[in-house]
Amino acid sequence: MRIHLVTPSRKGNRVSALRWARILRDLGHRVFIGQEYQGQPCDLMVALHARRSHASVERFRHRHPDLPLILAMTGTDLYCDIRIDPSAQQSMEMASLLIVLQPMGLEELPQHLRSKARVIYQSAQKPPGKFSPKKNLFEVCVIGHMRPLKDPFRTARAARLLPSSSRIQVVHVGAATSEEMEEGACVEQASNPRYRWLGELPRWRALRILTSSRLLALTSQMEGGANVVCEALACSVPVLSSRIPGSIGILGEDYPGYFPVGGTRPLADLLERAESDKEFYATLKARCKDLKPLVSPTRERRSWESLLREL
Repeated sequence: MRIHLVTPSRKGNRVSALRWARILRDLGHRVFIGQEYQGQPCDLMVALHARRSHASVERFRHRHPDLPLILAMTGTDLYCDIRIDPSAQQSMEMASLLIVLQPMGLEELPQHLRSKARVIYQSAQKPPGKFSPKKNLFEVCVIGHMRPLKDPFRTARAARLLPSSSRIQVVHVGAATSEEMEEGACVEQASNPRYRWLGELPRWRALRILTSSRLLALTSQMEGGANVVCEALACSVPVLSSRIPGSIGILGEDYPGYFPVGGTRPLADLLERAESDKEFYATLKARCKDLKPLVSPTRERRSWESLLREL
């Protein structure tokens, strides 16, 4: 088939779009990626984000009322927009099938649309080579572009509360999306010896930093199903996450590494416990190891094969 894949974002969601394009090409299809659909000939459209892709969804459906349209619910659309934004709601109605990135996402959908929703876990692979954590430090990585919804400085603030004996250092990879965020990162780095901001890096370098870290900290207020959590599982790096549905749907309800959204003190306590309590750290690592099959590239490929057969 000729597949048009729409991803309005040049960052976050584009990682998913590029991976899906590789999978679909491996399955024998021709794939074009663009930020919007402008009427190009195709047999199927896959769009990411209900609100931001609405114009493309509407244009495609108007031109091709009988062709299949897949809409992937990626984060803010699933946990915010579809409750209040008419364009996001209309996009869901026009879609042939919906994708959510973890099973708790199904609960956010209107009841009458759940039957056309499918779960596809995002896959990831460990980068080639051997990467070992530094022996003199307990590095905790934060990976993600600096947006208010990501609560990007929460881990740095939690690190300030750690005892002086702690060897924890927070390594932050991600672009500042505003002057305010850039200034905040520079001020934090200058005043907090436990915090290093590396800015935006190529994905291969970010994955190497993740793989050589002791922990990944995810502090987001909402996520559809964070790529970086899947990458941490693939790299066998334990996760500390804000207790949000997007993480619970991947890590499980009883995962021991959650803290409340915005909870600086609870996060600091978890960081200190992971560093000092070997049994707790081993439990986190074992739980993440058990979850690794969820993010297998083979599993994601089979999910797409099944979805296309259904269409």
